[in-house]
Amino acid sequence: MDEAGLGPNLGPFVVAVTVWDVPGPPATFDFWGTFDQVLTNAPGPQEKRLHVADSKQVFQPKRGFAALERGVLSALKMLGHAPRSLEELSQLLTAGESPIPAAEATPPWSVGLPFDLPTEPLDLAISQAWQGECERQNVRLVAVRAAIIEPQQFNRLIREYDNKSLVVSRVAFQLLRSVWNPVETETFVVGDKHGGRNRYDDLLAEVLDGEMIFRLEEGAERSDYRVGKTVLRFQPRAEVHGPVALASMTAKYVRELAMHRFNQFWASHIPGLKPTQGYPVDAKRFRDQIRPTQHQLAITDDVLWRNR
Repeated sequence: MDEAGLGPNLGPFVVAVTVWDVPGPPATFDFWGTFDQVLTNAPGPQEKRLHVADSKQVFQPKRGFAALERGVLSALKMLGHAPRSLEELSQLLTAGESPIPAAEATPPWSVGLPFDLPTEPLDLAISQAWQGECERQNVRLVAVRAAIIEPQQFNRLIREYDNKSLVVSRVAFQLLRSVWNPVETETFVVGDKHGGRNRYDDLLAEVLDGEMIFRLEEGAERSDYRVGKTVLRFQPRAEVHGPVALASMTAKYVRELAMHRFNQFWASHIPGLKPTQGYPVDAKRFRDQIRPTQHQLAITDDVLWRNR
């Protein structure tokens, strides 16, 4: 489980999770060793394997979406999915609903603008090799899911909880709960720490049905808990775990596609407008440049701008 887009003022905040069925104890499963023939987190110059790692290592804006796209769409292909548009991808990852119900309308830049996928021609033959390794190793990718929180919904949650870190945790745990049953099978859950938070048992209790939470370890390096047959771990740099790295890439892919469409929307109204990635300093420049058009289109700041 990992997130993308927490820092920007523009565009969505996205949390993603990947779910795997593996042989033996899940906490000791060697993801990188198992898939060494098809995946790498440190690609060489002529690398043919899929690059799966922290999205910050995989995605370079000047190089386009190809590296992120190849990894994420290859994984989805193993689930039998081939989204042909950003709308299809979003529906697929959210299963048609949000773990945090949204009362807000869809923002105008997400309506009526076609956005085809993949963004450039891709050879997804590596997905077949990955699927073959899964079958040989008795491993199965079960699900890839995401929560996509647009600015207006994010602002409402901030007003409700008055704490950005709390919003992150509640969105993440609602998403986790949608794919996890703590009493079914032995499970190992790994996610990045939420800011400087070390304690998670109180927040976990909110999404559970009265199951006991046992605190195994709590500190800066990691916070571990047991719930039923599940061990949950929250640690810095959790992307060293392959499933978390793929979640990181999925969240980033959705976020960057959404920003590309956001920029297209505004450029259609203001020719020559320099695009933005939505981070604070440049976001203010962008907001100043679009403000007259924003008012003409009757788009409120609450729809456009994340307040924290």
